[in-house]
Amino acid sequence: MQAGAGLVILRLALRARLRMTVKSVGAFARRHHLDPAGRLWHDAPVTAPAIDPKRIYAIERPDPAIMTLYVIYSFASLIFFPIVLIPLYFRYHTMRYRFDPEGVSVSWGFLFRHETNLTYARIQDIHLSRGLLERWFGLGTVEIQTAAGSAMAEVSIVGVREFELIRDFLYSRMRGTVLDHPAEASPADATLPAGEAGAEAVLGEILAECRAIRTLLTKRPGS
Repeated sequence: MQAGAGLVILRLALRARLRMTVKSVGAFARRHHLDPAGRLWHDAPVTAPAIDPKRIYAIERPDPAIMTLYVIYSFASLIFFPIVLIPLYFRYHTMRYRFDPEGVSVSWGFLFRHETNLTYARIQDIHLSRGLLERWFGLGTVEIQTAAGSAMAEVSIVGVREFELIRDFLYSRMRGTVLDHPAEASPADATLPAGEAGAEAVLGEILAECRAIRTLLTKRPGS
């Protein structure tokens, strides 16, 4: 009788634990974007529309409308108009962008040439910046940050009309880097919060309880 009562209690506890596990795994899946097959996002197929890299590679200079914007900025400085306009003029005419399969680079400068190269693997975050006048002219700035810890953007793609396309392209390249190096690019998987990472531990506990029930059944009197 005692063995039978113990078996009933274990079964009830197992059912309760299974209900809790279903809820926990459901929350885990929603939080970490598991697909119906149970694969994490870096294993699941990417469903976003494909971006033709040639469209991005063809962007080599800011849009000419940015020069009009620079003139307006210069007029706002009143008597300092020539001092403000001349550097902006040379910056526009010397600004060059280069996108390739490895990364992005930006160069500018007349007397002193500046060039910044950034691989896609180093990209940490991407922001779009659009002021009032930039929105009026249909322009935008893509600010690319790295894990260097600086609050300033490492690379800025200034005065482009394809700012959203560039942002989506860079995000796709970031995801592509994660797909190529899942063990390196997914540190969050190794440091999941206890309440969510514990879903796997709960399944292990259920397996242990099932084994305990089997052991109890094999040890019943008369067996």
